[in-house]
Amino acid sequence: MTLDVRVGTGVDVHAYDRTRPLRLAGLDWPGEPGLSGHSDGDAACHAIVDALLSAAGLGDIGGLVGVDLPETAGAASTEFIGLALHKLVEAGWRPINVSVQVVAQRPKFAPRRAEAESVLSALVGAPVTIGATTSDGLGFTGRGEGIAAIATALIARA
Repeated sequence: MTLDVRVGTGVDVHAYDRTRPLRLAGLDWPGEPGLSGHSDGDAACHAIVDALLSAAGLGDIGGLVGVDLPETAGAASTEFIGLALHKLVEAGWRPINVSVQVVAQRPKFAPRRAEAESVLSALVGAPVTIGATTSDGLGFTGRGEGIAAIATALIARA
């Protein structure tokens, strides 16, 4: 039996916007600065969308929910995962798992890791694991100017 699987990678970056609430990995983070962006700026969700679409050869988040669409202004990025999954299923694919790495000085991710993994796994319909790291004071994440997220998705023929 041949297993038809593919791997995709997604990367997303957003600057902090202290006038907005933080939405990251599908969770609200009270007391933390939010992220800039056309939607809620959830870099982890955006990276997941790009990884899923990339694995299936279906483009990227910009082709799915471009910043020129008024109906996506301020939208919850968790909804974008659903849109990406719809495209995946239409193309005959299903997610196997997703791994996300968040690079940021804040928020402190460890206390809410299991909660975020549970929320994202339910959205994706497959296990989602999350790691978090700092960049040891280097670059924009190290200076506390924003957040980066990198996701890898494994998909298989449905």
